[in-house]
Amino acid sequence: MTTSTPNTLIDQLNWRYATKVFDPARKIPADLWQELESALILTPSSFGLQPYKFVVVTDPALKAKLRPASWNQGQVEDCSHLVVFLAQDDMSEANIDEYLARIAEVRGVSTESLAGYRSFMVGDLVQGARHAVIQEWAARQSYIALGNFMTSAAVLGVDTCPMEGLVPAQYDEILGLTGSGYHTVCACPAGYRSESDKYATLPKVRYAKERLIINR
Repeated sequence: MTTSTPNTLIDQLNWRYATKVFDPARKIPADLWQELESALILTPSSFGLQPYKFVVVTDPALKAKLRPASWNQGQVEDCSHLVVFLAQDDMSEANIDEYLARIAEVRGVSTESLAGYRSFMVGDLVQGARHAVIQEWAARQSYIALGNFMTSAAVLGVDTCPMEGLVPAQYDEILGLTGSGYHTVCACPAGYRSESDKYATLPKVRYAKERLIINR
């Protein structure tokens, strides 16, 4: 198995930045994009439930419609691929049973053997206090996916720009999400930086390690 060296990882994380201007002429190759989609699918989530979906927008007309709902930020139109991160509206016993059926299918076990796990998840997410804030819980899982996507993209030399500067309700309407059981949380344009983006060469500003890391 081939792995990146620590230096490679840090070099790429230093290379990445929130890209303000994308080169609209450069598109992410199909095979590379498939890798990034796989990275999204492999994102870890609480209980493994994956209470999110990802809308990948490449249609120029649709990106143009989304731009006004994105505080008119040009990255939405000029990027190669726009990923919209959705969170699940609710969590039910049926959702949990669907996931348990998937575990049984992939791992070759019976759903009956997972009864204890089912009881624990139902007690926490459906019947427990967490259900009152289930949309916030699901949104946090979406942000884990966002972070995983940006890091994966950086390692592969793809630029990204995490974006909360949008109107979720308008995104939901434009993307036809009403009644789907999912809602927009954030978005992330991906592609390749333009040579005209002045932010690409600015030094990265972070606090010193001693300011942020506490060792015990």
